[in-house]
Amino acid sequence: MAEVLYKANDICKKYGSKTVLQNVNITIHKGDIYGLVGKNGAGKTTLMRIMTGLQSPSSGTIEYGFDRNKLGAVGALVELPSIYANMSAYENLKLQYINIGRPVDDSINEILRMVGLDNTGKLHAGKFSLGMRQRMGIAMAMAGNPEILILDEPINGLDPQGIIGVRDLLIKLNHEMGITIVISSHILSELSKLATSFAFIDKGQIVKEASSEEIEHAGKKRFEVICSSPVELSNYLVTKGYDARIDRNTNQILVFGEVNIVDLAVSCKESGFEVADIKHVDTDLEKFFIELVGGTTHA
Repeated sequence: MAEVLYKANDICKKYGSKTVLQNVNITIHKGDIYGLVGKNGAGKTTLMRIMTGLQSPSSGTIEYGFDRNKLGAVGALVELPSIYANMSAYENLKLQYINIGRPVDDSINEILRMVGLDNTGKLHAGKFSLGMRQRMGIAMAMAGNPEILILDEPINGLDPQGIIGVRDLLIKLNHEMGITIVISSHILSELSKLATSFAFIDKGQIVKEASSEEIEHAGKKRFEVICSSPVELSNYLVTKGYDARIDRNTNQILVFGEVNIVDLAVSCKESGFEVADIKHVDTDLEKFFIELVGGTTHA
């Protein structure tokens, strides 16, 4: 088991009489890409602001597996990147180095190369695309050689190419530099491609922490059978010993368990009912999230 880098114990946050976070407990291990999943207003940004030190909890304790007092140990991009529009990428990063007391050296160029902004020259950040600004924000967060990067919706509003660019960058930072990353995103399909661990938050409370493997295998293995007579075929499959049920939303048959797809196809053919398709259905993050908290998938 990797060492614990960050642990929140019974964190609560109140604004007057309003409770935003209640008894939040999370554990982040070194090397994690930790996905924070929740609906709008669930408390994700407040929790991230507490993790960065921008806000203090009303109660509870936080344990760090690194020197929290070192400037830059926690890198953050929460909400909009703080960059100067009339400065180049190099000038912005140089100023950030000065702000945190880090000597200005060639590592600036190395960070810019890492985030793909090394060829922008004197171009002012005000003329950057949204994807470039997000990568600039990540570069700024990396200025202190952080132990952990905390990123709130870093792919929000990006086009598909920009999303892929940021996703590849974060995987590179994690795999090549060993940086632990905490990331929230409402694009759950993209988050599922990144994160190794997840925390699901709803109404200010952590509903569940889970690894990507737990989510992948959370539901039973299942197959989807598309048929013009789903009720009749479903009843037939049950008589053959299959755990077959009708999905009320799609009116399709779901067959659960460790099933040999060839045997299933033969049984369907023997039934005499016309079958259009049989396919394996993966457990995905959106379905897992809905099953946990209900409602829509706006995270």
